[in-house]
Amino acid sequence: MKYKTYICIYNSCNNMNVENIIKTQKEIPLKSRTVIHLFLVNTMITEALSTALKPYGVSLQQFNVLRILRGQNGKPASLATLNERMVTKMSNTTRLVDKLLLKEYVDRKVCPSNRRKIEIRITDEGREILKQMDVSMSEAEDKVLQNISDKEMEQLNALLNKFE
Repeated sequence: MKYKTYICIYNSCNNMNVENIIKTQKEIPLKSRTVIHLFLVNTMITEALSTALKPYGVSLQQFNVLRILRGQNGKPASLATLNERMVTKMSNTTRLVDKLLLKEYVDRKVCPSNRRKIEIRITDEGREILKQMDVSMSEAEDKVLQNISDKEMEQLNALLNKFE
């Protein structure tokens, strides 16, 4: 199912037929079809972005942590700050940071003024690899959105903003 969706989008398929993808003969009610469609598109986008990051040995969540840290402009971030700003909320932020530490993309220190607080910063090596990842991610985004005009993206974003 995932592979078929991925191929459909990348082969400029203008009509992703949910019933065909999930192999059902009956018509799916509009609300269910919409939710399933969102799941399928999410899967396709996640696969495309994960594939773009694969050469760097970094997950989407690790990439997100690196981007947050870069956005701190040299100021440290706590685990709570990272967790709060993550696109995908998760309780494994410590593990993500540990993996980035092993790659030497971040460093972690105990806060001098509050020994219970851990400060996390992106390293120069992390900044450099993130620049390379940015190029790959931009190319993946272009490919994913190749069949959607800027005006359609604005409309889509307006519709997605209605989710709460």
